[in-house]
Amino acid sequence: MDTETEAGAAGTEDPGDGKGAGDAGNTGNAADRRREQRGWYFYDWANSVFSTSVLTVFLGPYLTGVAEAAADAAGYVHPLGIPVRAGSYFAYAVSASVLLSVLVMPLAGAVADRSGRKRPMLGAFAYLGAAATMGMFFLDGDRYLLGGALLVVANVSFATAVVIYNSFLPQIAAPEERDAVSSRGWAFGYAAGALVLVANLALFLGHESLGVTEGTAVRICLASAGLWWAVFTIVPLRRLRDRPVAREGAGGGAEPSLRGGWRQLAGTLRDLRRYPLTLLFLLAYLLYNDGVQTVITQASVFGSEELGMDQTTLIGAILLVQVLAVAGALLLGRLAARHGAKRTILGSLVAWTATACAGYALPAGEPVWFFVLAAAIGMVLGGTQALSRSLFAQLVPRGKEAEYFSLYEISDRGTSWLGPLVFGLTYQLTGSYRDAIVSLVIFFVLGFVLLLRVPVERAVAAVGTSAPGRMPDRI
Repeated sequence: MDTETEAGAAGTEDPGDGKGAGDAGNTGNAADRRREQRGWYFYDWANSVFSTSVLTVFLGPYLTGVAEAAADAAGYVHPLGIPVRAGSYFAYAVSASVLLSVLVMPLAGAVADRSGRKRPMLGAFAYLGAAATMGMFFLDGDRYLLGGALLVVANVSFATAVVIYNSFLPQIAAPEERDAVSSRGWAFGYAAGALVLVANLALFLGHESLGVTEGTAVRICLASAGLWWAVFTIVPLRRLRDRPVAREGAGGGAEPSLRGGWRQLAGTLRDLRRYPLTLLFLLAYLLYNDGVQTVITQASVFGSEELGMDQTTLIGAILLVQVLAVAGALLLGRLAARHGAKRTILGSLVAWTATACAGYALPAGEPVWFFVLAAAIGMVLGGTQALSRSLFAQLVPRGKEAEYFSLYEISDRGTSWLGPLVFGLTYQLTGSYRDAIVSLVIFFVLGFVLLLRVPVERAVAAVGTSAPGRMPDRI
């Protein structure tokens, strides 16, 4: 029988004393901590619109259409001379962005921890991604190569900025606060996604009355996501603060150079072997989150290409997901407070497996059933992500938050690569998006099995970040 640190279980330190509350760094007093937490929530508010409006709703079908316009008679485009079925181009572009992210994120995380300058690094990557997203306004005609390039730059920047953002969580929240703080952040993000999608839907449906074409309306929606991202990033940049970094050795500095970052990254990978339970959680998360992210990024393509849903239906379904994800994140956060984060995540994986199987059997041309599927996704989406983030925050050694979260972020939202690759290959081999969507079940099943084998309390004790929780994990 394993035990698990439950959401809401108190650590040994008083969270208001400014000393031990943030095991991974100085969290400051309660008032300062709450101020930083409120600022931290706003980066979820800022960047989630990219994940929702760009990756989930508009860019997949639109870039697929651009690729199809540039395709040869056999339906293939040829980026870098490689024959790619136009219908798989978006999935492959997402995978390519993640392969590059695998190189960039751990290095950026090492530099952030080594320099202690997390806030300016967060700003740099956030604004690079926002600029690339705004550049999607110029994606028209048959410019599929431009679309792929902007997607890669934006998604790599998005993922790397989230590494830095997530690494603040252990520093601004005491152990007993992290499930709640993480869940509120996700709820903020989904609320922003829903708000912007309402505006997107109004623009898309009313484009004729505004005197613009449907394609132009889509490009405005894409660019507006970048503008939203840029504007609201100002809030966390003003409220979050950098922490001093412990110097190494007498007179030795923690050099914030790329060379120093590579050294620390190599040390992190060696260090990870000391924490096999943290590594086991990462492997479980890599698998099940790849499945989650692929469902998110490919749902609009599946809906439009396989089920024949129009853009209005797709936007409405994603809007439903966003609204229910706010409630779902908060609901699963409460369930975690009672039953533990691990068991709550395991339950959500059962729901994800059922959802993928239901997608395979979904009838074409029936919007009602598509909305039912969207509702099921919304209720488990936010909670799965929020609780995974807060649970991992308990498994990170002190002073290595950004480095470890870079490994975590490799398969986080919108940056999965195994899932899109399997999805794209399955479609390429079978020509069926139904086969592609059901192929994702393997990620949920394997992730469930590995997470089941993680004794959370022992994993927390191994890294020394907090005292054991009070509730036994009966799994």
